[in-house]
Amino acid sequence: MLKTADKLERIIEKLGWLARASLLAMVLLVAVDVLLRYFFSISPVPLQELEWHLISPVALLGISYALKHRADVRVDLFYERFSPRCKAMVDLVSALLTIGVGSYIAWLAWPYVTQSYAMGEGSPNPGGLPYRFLLKAFLPLGFAALALQGCADALRSLKELQAPRGTTREEAA
Repeated sequence: MLKTADKLERIIEKLGWLARASLLAMVLLVAVDVLLRYFFSISPVPLQELEWHLISPVALLGISYALKHRADVRVDLFYERFSPRCKAMVDLVSALLTIGVGSYIAWLAWPYVTQSYAMGEGSPNPGGLPYRFLLKAFLPLGFAALALQGCADALRSLKELQAPRGTTREEAA
């Protein structure tokens, strides 16, 4: 189980790398845009659009990456007082809900992407970026990645629940 969870999380790490690279690119593009605007009084439309296009991979791929690294928000006020088995049960229920929500939204978003591709959707702005379906493809990809991270979390929680009573999480691994 843990080997499968590790494989799933390696995928999430790669997607997280893409989110981090997109964030760096976005910061650099914003800096260039500001410099061009204030020093040369120009602001290319494609550059501006690319800035907000990069928010999609940052946010949608960053969700599963943040969940993998436990940078998500949880109510530790109660959770920290739970026994290891109770924590594992809460984590399992959370993981199953994450799988359900991530899978459902990815499934709902897929027709949205295929419709955009079929109609050759591009930017409505003159001089804007083409291939809007590429941007929209981050919706099902991001939520599918969230479901994958949910699967990894569920496997880890199941392993925890299978461990003999009194065993810590680290010992169970």
